[in-house]
Amino acid sequence: MPSATYRTLLRTPGAAAFFLTAAVGRVGIAMTSLGIVWLVHGQTDSYAEAGLVTGGFAVAEALAGPQLARLIDRFGQTRVLPPALLAHAASVAALLTLVAGGSPSWLMTAGGVLVGATIPQLSALSAARWSALLRGDRAAGLPTAFALESLSNALGYLAGPALVSTIGAGGHPVLGTVLAAVLVVAGGLAFAAQRHTAPQPVSAFAERTRARGSLLRPGFAVLVGHNLAIGVYFGAMQVSVTAFAVEHGAPDAAAPLFAVSSCSGLLAGWLYGLRRWRAEPRVQLAVATAGLAFGSLLLFAAGSPLGLGFVIVLTGAAVPPILVLFSVLAESAVHRAVLTQAFTWLNSASAAGAAGAAAISGWAVDASGAPGGFAAATTAAAAMAVLAAAGIRARQGPGGEGGEPQLPPLGRPAGPDAQPLC
Repeated sequence: MPSATYRTLLRTPGAAAFFLTAAVGRVGIAMTSLGIVWLVHGQTDSYAEAGLVTGGFAVAEALAGPQLARLIDRFGQTRVLPPALLAHAASVAALLTLVAGGSPSWLMTAGGVLVGATIPQLSALSAARWSALLRGDRAAGLPTAFALESLSNALGYLAGPALVSTIGAGGHPVLGTVLAAVLVVAGGLAFAAQRHTAPQPVSAFAERTRARGSLLRPGFAVLVGHNLAIGVYFGAMQVSVTAFAVEHGAPDAAAPLFAVSSCSGLLAGWLYGLRRWRAEPRVQLAVATAGLAFGSLLLFAAGSPLGLGFVIVLTGAAVPPILVLFSVLAESAVHRAVLTQAFTWLNSASAAGAAGAAAISGWAVDASGAPGGFAAATTAAAAMAVLAAAGIRARQGPGGEGGEPQLPPLGRPAGPDAQPLC
């Protein structure tokens, strides 16, 4: 496909408006967690307290996100998002007040929980809009749309932490947290204002009940397992690459190594979205996860930061197609009435995996050095490859998916294209 593919998508009526406003909000979301670290540490001079408050934020975000998504699927984005954003603004104001007043750590942690519980998952909402917009003859453009979403997320998580760290290091941690909240609220409200592209909620109770059942199917459960594993991979690599650089006497090399991996991923994601692939998504996923698992084995052969850089260029390039395929498979595996919940559950699984991996790989690095952390990352990549291969075999078996009857999403005919793809 020519490079105009992305431009063609954004020329779809209403697409550019909701995509760009969501992108603004995503930068703020990417700033929030690190902004809390700078904010609390600047007041208490304690990374332990900063970590406690940030941990409360992360846990609340992972647990409350799917519940907020359920309300959005039930009542619609334009009705639920504005009050949620106002609640988020109030929560950030409360946290700022608690921190400035020197409140005890448990109270500041409670403030962090409120901030995490009210922050919206704009990436899931934007992906749900693409799914609603690209139906029928336009459905072939969904993988490219999800690739565009992946690029936006990657850029947001490059720009956001860098921006808030620059502000915090300059002695203005409060400004960093306030700016993050402003971007989230302003971008989210502008996103919600695009009413004509918002998915319409399902009003029939029986239909909603049937739709929720699609979240419990094995196909979607496997996708949750995939996202949990890739979260473990991310968390383990963050700790392990840093430990590797320190062990080789080049701690300053950690930042360039992460930058190289991110740039490799951005390029791979952009190129992946430019082409219409003939292989089915589950086959693509099996190939991509196998490539990631093989590339992860090369981590053990790296003898210097430069050698490690070459390896993580390969592994970094495998990740964006995997993330895009997760979205494509989720969109096909669940009823559209619960699509926002599905995307949010996947995000929560990835976040939970990353959080758990940070502790596990930290212990592994203490015990065995950087190779111990690389072992955790490689195990996660291998688990994804096994799950993807098992998904292909299950699909090829009698009846596909173990013969389980499938519920076609609203607006789609029953048939092979309505089957869960993983």
